[in-house]
Amino acid sequence: MPRMVIPTYRYRDAHAAIEFLERAFGFERVNVFPADGGPVVDHAELRFGDGWIMLGSVRDGGAELSAAPGTGTAYVVADDVDALHQRAVAAGADIVRELADMDYGSREFAARDPEGNVWSFGTYAPGRSADAG
Repeated sequence: MPRMVIPTYRYRDAHAAIEFLERAFGFERVNVFPADGGPVVDHAELRFGDGWIMLGSVRDGGAELSAAPGTGTAYVVADDVDALHQRAVAAGADIVRELADMDYGSREFAARDPEGNVWSFGTYAPGRSADAG
């Protein structure tokens, strides 16, 4: 089994968050397990290229397992950051750092999701040259 790091998030409205992450950033919904078919999401898995996130609804008694809703941050390696930026803007994402070329060779931007988490997208990938991919 491969070893990997998978960020996890809690949302007040997990269904809306999943739809936003798909529409604005291109995440792919893989699994969503609603609690008793209702508005609460017990567990969801979304993919972005080779990367994954997991998320679920905020619930009483679950605070010890995750950060408070809206306090997460992530850096996501992307190939076509310009197109992703356009997609995020078209979906109404709150752009908190405009698209720019960084001194270390990355092209990137950052956006806040509707519940406050900040998602940074860039071409820099740790362990490889920023202009290699």
